[in-house]
Amino acid sequence: MTLPLSLSPSVHVDTFTRDHLPPAHLWPTIEFTTPELRYPARLNAATELIDTPVSLYGPDRTALRTPAGEVWTYGELLTRANQIAQVLTEDLGLVPGQRVLLRAPNNPWAVASWLGILKAGGVVVTTMAALRARELTPIAERTRPSVALVDHRFTDDVRTVRDTVLPGLTVVEYGGTGPADLVARASAKSGEFTDIDTAADDVALLGPTSGSTGVPKITMHFHRDILSIDNTFGRHALGLAADDLVACTAPLAFTFGLGMLVVFPLRAGACALLTESATPPQLAEIVQRHGVTVLATAPTAYRAILRDGKAGQLAGLRVGVSAGEHIPRSTWEEVHERIGLKVVDGIGATELLHIFISAAGDAIRPGATGKAVPGYRAAVLDPDGTELGPGEPGRLGVIGPVGCRYLDDARQRDYVVAGWNVTGDIFHRDEDGYFHYHARSDGMIVSSGYNIGGPEVEAAIDTHPDVAESAVVARPDPERGSIVCAFVVLRDGVPGDAAKAKEIQDHVKQVLAPYKYPREVRFHAALPRNTSGKLQRFALRRIIEAEQAVKDEQATEAVAEQ
Repeated sequence: MTLPLSLSPSVHVDTFTRDHLPPAHLWPTIEFTTPELRYPARLNAATELIDTPVSLYGPDRTALRTPAGEVWTYGELLTRANQIAQVLTEDLGLVPGQRVLLRAPNNPWAVASWLGILKAGGVVVTTMAALRARELTPIAERTRPSVALVDHRFTDDVRTVRDTVLPGLTVVEYGGTGPADLVARASAKSGEFTDIDTAADDVALLGPTSGSTGVPKITMHFHRDILSIDNTFGRHALGLAADDLVACTAPLAFTFGLGMLVVFPLRAGACALLTESATPPQLAEIVQRHGVTVLATAPTAYRAILRDGKAGQLAGLRVGVSAGEHIPRSTWEEVHERIGLKVVDGIGATELLHIFISAAGDAIRPGATGKAVPGYRAAVLDPDGTELGPGEPGRLGVIGPVGCRYLDDARQRDYVVAGWNVTGDIFHRDEDGYFHYHARSDGMIVSSGYNIGGPEVEAAIDTHPDVAESAVVARPDPERGSIVCAFVVLRDGVPGDAAKAKEIQDHVKQVLAPYKYPREVRFHAALPRNTSGKLQRFALRRIIEAEQAVKDEQATEAVAEQ
């Protein structure tokens, strides 16, 4: 069933989000193709995430844990979410449709606050605790929150934003000691709250993108979208059981973390282990010590755990999920060889809220990302939006029950093409319907007529025993158009010199077709990453662009002197 673009009557008193949805003709196609994706007209996602599980599983089941030993039951989480909804509506005057900025690391009060905002009919704008005022300002300016709920350790930047661009913003911290603290306010409430009867297509979530371009966009998601990610990837690929303990390194501000730590566990009656921060070795120890059964993290974490000799600490996992970047086949195979775990790979996007291509269990084919998750369809498109055949690389297009809706952003036209959500990833599809990742569309390097996927070269470089991590970008070259330029971080104590660069180049030639080897190797102490840990290749491209600008200027001056 393809959804018509007409919307249900909204319960929002503050109509900001409805008023700022993209024009209907710029929406992607929305489809509900499985029975579980059919929703009633009125739906509050928080009701389904906490009230329904309490009625199904009882209030005494454990919902949230922390490595420090904090434990919240489903009943306690429901009570605190209701109390926060009461604080928002009774004390702070929140009306349905108003935005609430949530700034916190992964901890139980962040989850309760997120649920409480939705219960109250608010629209949650979850942001990274690590963001500074300069990064928060454009988000706040565009989403116009009226209230901010902030972990007491991270209030300074929010107050700066309030004082500079949002003078009407009410900032309420939690975890502090004063009587105005959210925890103190909530404890004075009854814990009884009737959830606002929102429309299934009322906006519930405004999600800033992390991306790799350095320019955030604000994605808009409905109440039904939050449930749809569970009714697709959650049910058909992840398959949580009620006795699972789930850990994820992504913050709740990223929709990958939101799904793994809130939506999927609560819908399954499972438990989430909330970790504010952990290095890969610490993560492995946490998994072993607490009996984690499902782990979701990035490929770099799996690779670091392997290199530190801690793979055995993951042996108790039932499911491992990798997302954020494509997991190299060598990493996948080493995890499988060491502990027998078949890591679930997947590709998703903030614009579509979560993962839409994946495979699990015996359906996994190492090296392939997977197939379209039930509820989605995917295709490989040429530049004109025409579907390509098996084996032909092109842009990935996706259609499903969720889709891209940017808040007042001209880039809506770029992301949605002929109804498809075009993610910016280059894939090819094989004869069996499996999708194989090549690169980001801005990461494909064309050198001497050859198309070279940067991540493929990175994966080869990373198999060198002296390499900690690498990133590959194109550098302009007068003879070849572009060459492969590798930024390499070596393991501690390994010198970066010409001999080591040639050694790495020769190593890549042994792993890949020789034309793919990095013709330039640069050694750096670290690679640029955003606050979520995602590699920022655009920052490396800017280094090269700046160098090229200097060369061009010098050439111009030399000609002038002649």
